[in-house]
Amino acid sequence: MTSGFTRRGALLATGGILAAPRLARAQASRVRLTLDWAFQAPNAFALVAREKGYFRAAGLEVQVDRGQGSGGVPVALAGGSYDMGYADLNPAIRFMAENPDRGIVAVAVLHDRSPLCAIVRADGPIRTPKDLEGKRLAAPDFDAGRQLFPAFAKAAGVDASKVTFLSVTPALREPMLVRREADGVTGFVTTSALALKGIGLAHNQQRVMMYYDHGLNLYGGAILTTRAFLQRNPDAVRGVTAALLKSFRETVASGQEMLDTLKRIEPLTDVALEAERHQMNTERVVVTDHVRANGISAVDMGRLQTGIRAVEEAYNLPPRLEAAQIYTPDFLPPVADRRI
Repeated sequence: MTSGFTRRGALLATGGILAAPRLARAQASRVRLTLDWAFQAPNAFALVAREKGYFRAAGLEVQVDRGQGSGGVPVALAGGSYDMGYADLNPAIRFMAENPDRGIVAVAVLHDRSPLCAIVRADGPIRTPKDLEGKRLAAPDFDAGRQLFPAFAKAAGVDASKVTFLSVTPALREPMLVRREADGVTGFVTTSALALKGIGLAHNQQRVMMYYDHGLNLYGGAILTTRAFLQRNPDAVRGVTAALLKSFRETVASGQEMLDTLKRIEPLTDVALEAERHQMNTERVVVTDHVRANGISAVDMGRLQTGIRAVEEAYNLPPRLEAAQIYTPDFLPPVADRRI
């Protein structure tokens, strides 16, 4: 496999987090990092890395900001307002398929499965994806579950043209299902399932259709940057990636420190809710048999290529993006530092 990076970059990628300070000083020492959404359990590992000094150990000062949705992260990176980001990989694939010259690239994939799903009422007539035909789904226009629904529909044998989407704000999505003003919603299971529970629709009253259970086996959250930033600052990218992976592994192993950090930074955090979100994210998205055997970001390039084609087809884009354009393993820490 070729990734288009220099041999020097690949050699640098094999070092540990504490090997970076001398190198980082010759490159960018300050990195602007945007997350996918508000500070919550699934992305709070970045706050842990900052608070525990893992970025400083790599000779870096990293600004960590909340985001406004995964779809906005590749746009922010391409526009230069941020240097690196953490977001769902699939909107980045779409962005690159539409803008192949913008050079968005993932340097680590943290979620072995995508959290995308459709949720309906368990007491309703919708029991399989096929039953969504003729029904109404509520979701914001920018919702990744809505954007990837055509790919899910194709994989699950659903005629997407027979499904009506109701455009709503994020705050109105789940209430519409509870009030029976919509037949279902699309989104991240770690967001919508818990939001529904919070407004009266318990987990056993929900029927959750994970996209990956119905043939759309996409990767999820990833660490992103641009090839331009990576080529100018390989040591900084390596240092940030190693720091994030270190805190991510610790958070997967035990979420309490992450929850304490989240509560300290965001005093209004509902710790019980975030603990449940963390558990759901870990069980449904992060820890799989593949990850147990091979570690985090052991990306199967063939599987990634299949996912790319599914995204391109979902948006009626020509099949032109190759897996090596959107992902490189050259800046990962050693496998031993990626084991769960």
